[in-house]
Amino acid sequence: MKVSAVLIRAGAIYAPEELGPGEVLMVHDRIVAIGSKITLPEWITATIIDAPDAMLIPGFVDMHVHMAGGGGEGGPQFRTPEIRLSQLIRAGVTSVVGVLGTDGTTRSVSGLLAKARALGEQGLSTWIYTGAYEIPTRTITGSARDDIILIDRVIGIGEIAINDHRGSHPSDQELLHLASEARVGGLLAGKPGILHLHVGEGKSGLRSLFRMMEIGDLPISTFVPTHLNRHARILADAITWGNQGGYCDLTTGIVSTAREPEGLSAADSAVVLEQQGVPWEHISFSSDAQGSIPVFDEQGHLIRMDIGSSRTLFDEVVKLHEKTGWSWERCIRPITSTPARILGQKDIGQLKVGSVAHAVLIKDNQIDTVIAKGQIMMNQGRIMHWDTFEQGDLHGY
Repeated sequence: MKVSAVLIRAGAIYAPEELGPGEVLMVHDRIVAIGSKITLPEWITATIIDAPDAMLIPGFVDMHVHMAGGGGEGGPQFRTPEIRLSQLIRAGVTSVVGVLGTDGTTRSVSGLLAKARALGEQGLSTWIYTGAYEIPTRTITGSARDDIILIDRVIGIGEIAINDHRGSHPSDQELLHLASEARVGGLLAGKPGILHLHVGEGKSGLRSLFRMMEIGDLPISTFVPTHLNRHARILADAITWGNQGGYCDLTTGIVSTAREPEGLSAADSAVVLEQQGVPWEHISFSSDAQGSIPVFDEQGHLIRMDIGSSRTLFDEVVKLHEKTGWSWERCIRPITSTPARILGQKDIGQLKVGSVAHAVLIKDNQIDTVIAKGQIMMNQGRIMHWDTFEQGDLHGY
C-alpha cells in the first residue's frame, strides 16, 4: 500500500535560514526530508508542486486572533463574527492562538476552545489563552491555573488589559498573582505559561510591567505584551522593556492614518526597536484578526468600528523587506520562528525534518500556495479546503 505525500520543489527555501533552491518532502503531517534532490521511495506516491520561481517559507504563526469573534464596544451590533478557515489560509496562517477581549460576558473561554478545536480538526495548529480583559478573569474551570494544567489547548492567560480605559485597572498585586498562576500552571503542565497583555493607549504605558520586575521573582519571559506600536510613548517603553530582555509583540493591523496619527506600523516599529538594541529574536508580529478596532474621539465617544485581518501579517513582512533591504531570512522571523519560540512550540515556525508540515509558497511577494499539516489548503491562490459551512470560493473574503 502506497503512502501519499507532497513534494515541493522551490527556487529558494527559507527555513527561516536561507537554504537556497531545493526540495521538501512531506508525509502525512510531518516534514520527512529536505535536500537539493530527493529521491522518492517506491512506497510513496507524491503530489509534486514545481515552483522554481517561488520561495518556500514556514507557515505563519499568529499568536493573537479573536478566532471566535470579538468586539461589542458600541453595542451588540458591533460584535465581530468568527474567523473562517479560508481567511487564515489566504493569509498563510497555519498556527494560531485564540484570545477573548473586552467582552468576557457574551463571549466565553469555552466557546473559544470549541473554535480552536474546530480549526484544529480542519488542519491548523491551534491554542488559546484563558481569560479576557478583566481581573478576576474568565475561565472554564474557575481557576486560570487549572485551565492551563487540565485543558490541552490552553497555553497561558490573556489577553489581560492594562493601560486601557476598557480594562479593570488591576493593582500590581492582582497582576502579579495572575502572572504567578500562569507561570506555575505552565510549569505543572509543561507549557509556556504566558501572561499575554493587551496594552492600551493610556498614559501609564508599561509602568506596571516594570514594577512587576521590581517586586516579583518571575522570569521576564512570563509577560508577553502586545499592541506596543499603538503610540510613540508605548513604543518608547517597549525599547526599555526589550532591552531588559522582554518580548515585544507588534500588531500588524495598526497603521498611522490622518485620523489616527499616533499608530505606528509594525514594520517601522520593528526597525526602531532593532536600532535601539532590542534583540531581533524578541520582536514578533501578530494580527489581532477579527478583533474590533474601535476609534474613539477625545471625549471617549465611538466614531467608527474597524476589524482586524490576518492578511496584514505578511503585508508588514513585505514592507519590512522593502524598507530595509534585509534578507527574507531575517524579515520572516517575526511571523515564524520567533512567535513559535515565545509560545514554546518547537515543531512549528520552521522547516526542518520532524516538524509539522506547515509551509507557504511566496511568488512575486504574494502568498501563492499554503500547506497545513501536509494538506494543500490553497494552490496558486485557489482555496482547496473550506470551513464546514463555507459555500463556494469567496475569493478575497
